[in-house]
Amino acid sequence: MSDATADGTAGGWSPERSAAGGHNPYLIAFVVSIATFMEVLDTTIANVALRHIAGNLAIGIDESTYVITSYLVANAIVLSISGWLATVIGRKRFYMICVATFTLASLLCGFAWNLQSLVLFRILQGLGGGGMATSEQAILADSFPPAKRGQAFAIYGVAVVVAPVVGPTLGGWITDTYSWHWVFLINVPMGLLSLFLVGSLVSEPSGAEEERRRLLSRGLRFDYLGFIFIAVGLGCLEFVLDEGQRNDWFGSSMITAFALASALSLLALIPWELMREDPIVDIRLLGQRQFGACFLVMLGTGAVLIATTQMLPQLLQTELNYTAMLAGLVLSPGGIITMIMMPVVGRLISVVQPKYLLVVGAAIAAVSMWHLTGLTGDITYGYAAWSRVLLGLGLPFLFLPVTTASYDGVPPGKTNQASALINVARNLGGSMGVALAQTLLAQRAQFHQSRLIEHVAPSDLGYQTTIDAMSRFFQAQGSSASDAASQAIAWVGVTLQRQVDLLAYIDVFWTLAIIGVIMIPVALTLRSIDLTAPAKRH
Repeated sequence: MSDATADGTAGGWSPERSAAGGHNPYLIAFVVSIATFMEVLDTTIANVALRHIAGNLAIGIDESTYVITSYLVANAIVLSISGWLATVIGRKRFYMICVATFTLASLLCGFAWNLQSLVLFRILQGLGGGGMATSEQAILADSFPPAKRGQAFAIYGVAVVVAPVVGPTLGGWITDTYSWHWVFLINVPMGLLSLFLVGSLVSEPSGAEEERRRLLSRGLRFDYLGFIFIAVGLGCLEFVLDEGQRNDWFGSSMITAFALASALSLLALIPWELMREDPIVDIRLLGQRQFGACFLVMLGTGAVLIATTQMLPQLLQTELNYTAMLAGLVLSPGGIITMIMMPVVGRLISVVQPKYLLVVGAAIAAVSMWHLTGLTGDITYGYAAWSRVLLGLGLPFLFLPVTTASYDGVPPGKTNQASALINVARNLGGSMGVALAQTLLAQRAQFHQSRLIEHVAPSDLGYQTTIDAMSRFFQAQGSSASDAASQAIAWVGVTLQRQVDLLAYIDVFWTLAIIGVIMIPVALTLRSIDLTAPAKRH
């Protein structure tokens, strides 16, 4: 499918829509990636500091999780409407407002004096951070012709994919070396640098400015009801996904109430937005074959990336006694491979159909999850790191093609909306993946314990043999006969619990592998893109 036009534009791109102005567009890609890295990093960097925050503010560990939840909820609400806000306010202005808000909120978080103030400042931080990704992707989509967007998104993708990997390690080091306050304060100099560079180098495209004036000339009609639907729907959904497992899901009246509010709001949003001429969220895009398939693939990509980023360090720390730093370092080789592969895949996008690259990426992601199903109680650092290397190899084949293909066929005036929805998919997919993984872990642990406990009985021959062998072992270590028998029983209990936990983690990784496999047929539904016309015209 060719989107080339007679005036030399292709895929909806034209020089008038470029945000690069007279500057090198690759420089612009690097500049906007600074704030991206900072914002995405903040979604994971605070996780490892929760215990320190709880101790310092004299609160329970469960209460400290609101530091994470408040950020995610605010982030989801703004992210969904950021496309509309960027169009109305002006993309560059809106972007700089978001960066300034995020930077100021980070400073306030660093000086928070109690839980209430910290949660309030995290909400403000989430509101600022939620609008950045949408503007950044739209800036890149408009600054590069379609044939070169893959290379642009490669620079941006390094920030989005590597930041969650670096977050836990960096957060652990900062918290252990200094204090949890610096987890937030490090954003301040980066935010100020981003504001200076964006203000100096990024331009407001004349085409986008004309669209803004046309929109305002008809009178600013804010879709209040649509905003309420999307805010309640996504905000409550994010809360349910983040807090569900800790509150026994639908066994909790609070979780049930939030789930019902989310479902009713999102269902009401569909007919309401379809009837409006200027919807605050253009859900019609989801009905398009190309964009809808990209949305689903991005959901799966977010689920696999964020779920494994949380589950693998958790496994290593709880079952293998890794330190927070060492567990974080297991993720590092995968991040290095991703950085190496991003520019390679960025070039491949100009010669290989995105759907075939997505198939490769989904297959590699599935294999990396399958690799982790071979868990045992004595896996090495290399075994765990190799799984992240495989995933790090596959992620560029997923993230870059799906981001690039999602703009194919999208009208130039809808790039802000498309970018908002794709980022909603990434964040929502990550939350769904973590919620699914944690729920499966708890439920499958109960299942395996009920099955394995059947064999821990005095009448079981295997149990008798094990107790006798371990009793002799402890006696050989100097324990009396009665103490050795007690130690043997305790050893069996500890070993059984460890086996239960490992089997539950294996089930989680099997599920994530299946998600990777499901992405393959979804990716194949993408239509082919004309890879030659844009390259010839620019």
